[in-house]
Amino acid sequence: MSQLEKRYEGKAKILYATDDPAVLLTVYKDDATAFNAQKRGSIQGKGVINCTIATHLFQLLEQQGIPTHFIDMPEAGQMRVRAVQIIPLEVVVRNIAAGSLCRETGLPVGMVLPQPLVEFYYKRDDLGDPLLTPDRLAIMQLATAEQVEQMRTLALRINSILQDFFGQCDITLVDFKLEFGLDATGQLLLADEISPDTCRLWNRAESDPNRRVLDKDRFRHDLGDVEAAYQQVLARVLAQRGAGA
Repeated sequence: MSQLEKRYEGKAKILYATDDPAVLLTVYKDDATAFNAQKRGSIQGKGVINCTIATHLFQLLEQQGIPTHFIDMPEAGQMRVRAVQIIPLEVVVRNIAAGSLCRETGLPVGMVLPQPLVEFYYKRDDLGDPLLTPDRLAIMQLATAEQVEQMRTLALRINSILQDFFGQCDITLVDFKLEFGLDATGQLLLADEISPDTCRLWNRAESDPNRRVLDKDRFRHDLGDVEAAYQQVLARVLAQRGAGA
């Protein structure tokens, strides 16, 4: 690992160059951040847990025809991925009102939305990752109109697949964040990760609003038992996918 060139270090992962310029090695970290990195901490074992969950979910999506940057998981906590140029947009899909949607609209937490809501946020921590309107998206030219529509279509398809899968895990997919990138040929690929860091996941068997939380909201709001919640998600994903999948 010490011989590899570090290409980028983010809040949750480090990207290293490999012998193949089209392939990067992603190392998942135990570091945890919230509120645009205003809150920082660590969740023991998070890197390995999230990498394993993301691996299974990327494999699931690939099997359903969703193009991703995932290649393989050479060892625990590490993922080989196709090199992409990340589009500086966070694509958020919401099925149930929670988080910023409730703070900004007054909708009650837990309200089931009449249809999935797809939102685009500008990836700029210094600006607070602002929500972008369609007109702002067009003016800022962060992606072409065709790419924006493709991301929206893929996000809704991914939502349908993940809702069904997590439902089989007895987990409700409340909302989640996606990132996309362009490979060397210009193909749009799902990138980043899908994990309890990037999803709101509620235990269907638990009615208590705090106890049901199985995601990073446990860290954000000091609910405790963060690692246990992540471990529970991992166990359910592995049980549904099969430990050898």
